[in-house]
Amino acid sequence: MAANIRALAAKTLFHVVDKGRSLSDVLPEYQLKAEGKDKALLQEICFGVLRFLPELEFSAQQFIDKPIKGKQRVFHFLILVGIYQIKHTRIPDHAALSETVAACKPLKNMHLKGLVNAVLRHFQRYIESNKDEVSTNLPDAIKFNHPSWFIKKIKAAYPEQWQEILSANLAKPPMWLRVNQQHNTITEYQKKLALLDIEISEQEKRSGALLLTKPIDVNKLPDFSAGHSSIQDAAAQQAALLLDPQKNEHILDCCAAPGGKTCHILELEPTVSMTAIDVEEKRLARVTENLERLKLNAKLIANDATEPDLWWDGKLYDRILLDAPCSATGVIRRHPDIKWLRKDNDIEQLQQLQQQILKNIWPLLKPGGTLLYATCSVLPQENDQQITQFLAEHNDVELVKINESDTLGWQILPSKNNMDGFYYAKLIKTHS
Repeated sequence: MAANIRALAAKTLFHVVDKGRSLSDVLPEYQLKAEGKDKALLQEICFGVLRFLPELEFSAQQFIDKPIKGKQRVFHFLILVGIYQIKHTRIPDHAALSETVAACKPLKNMHLKGLVNAVLRHFQRYIESNKDEVSTNLPDAIKFNHPSWFIKKIKAAYPEQWQEILSANLAKPPMWLRVNQQHNTITEYQKKLALLDIEISEQEKRSGALLLTKPIDVNKLPDFSAGHSSIQDAAAQQAALLLDPQKNEHILDCCAAPGGKTCHILELEPTVSMTAIDVEEKRLARVTENLERLKLNAKLIANDATEPDLWWDGKLYDRILLDAPCSATGVIRRHPDIKWLRKDNDIEQLQQLQQQILKNIWPLLKPGGTLLYATCSVLPQENDQQITQFLAEHNDVELVKINESDTLGWQILPSKNNMDGFYYAKLIKTHS
């Protein structure tokens, strides 16, 4: 018997929002219980509810007399699943309603069936009679579907662009390809895509990244299993290019998992001696998978980047990519659970960790060597402010401007050119 997708979605959301687990950990567990196209529907519902959570919570509260608490909390998320489908999907209302109410049975609490049914029917009627009504007097957290603390930080950092950034975070993420030029030029691979009627809507100028008109299963891409292309956002593809690896160099990718940038560096210059370190051994398994598919080699180390004495062999690196642990606030459209798992006080702790890694990794770089500092954050505290502090504390560093318009590093915003939010700063060690 096929699993009820709405029941699986409610359970997934309960574990993410109430239990604080990552969607990328929980969703695959429940997708194992779904079949075929239902896996994609489960993902669509879970991502959608997390994108619009405050708005959906607000709608649900209008029709629920008493909050659903304790062991029955999963039914609160089931109601949100139903409201999301009615408001934001093309699923016919009758189908969304009947399937969501039917989920009460596998969730083993039929006496709440009446409540779920009543709330969704009330909401359906409300939507029908208020189609053209626009609410302008709602709090920003509901209106923009982000936590208040984050909206406050974005407003302060980007007074002219904050609404554009928040809006971009609610969009579905695009699918960018990185062509492995060890096998094909970008033009050659585009021709292979065209033969399979896979459309490209644009090519990013700096990296050559290809944007698919619509996302597809990776197994439909030409020679994907043979390593001829990879999925990687155009913003992330800038890292290897900015690092600019040269023949036979000794390179460190610090905080490397899941390994996309490690592999891209090796694709650009296969002769380099590459070391990739990450604190989580489990996450290094993803790096191994990527290396094997692309037939590339790197030395992998599971250890703490803040303590090089535990793992460094004493040989200085020509180049270091420090993809620092960060708030991931630049990739919210890909990971909407970030909005609800990340807290305001996390930012200061992350700042301290970033400072510690940067300070402790710097001595591993040769004089004349390059360190590229990178985050997938849009918060200045993790980006320009970190670099400002590092420059003030070190007299053996020179900042290389990436763009003439940048004061320090290159801040890519998620609202620009279909790219994720990313930050890069390029540092040269001037003397020993």
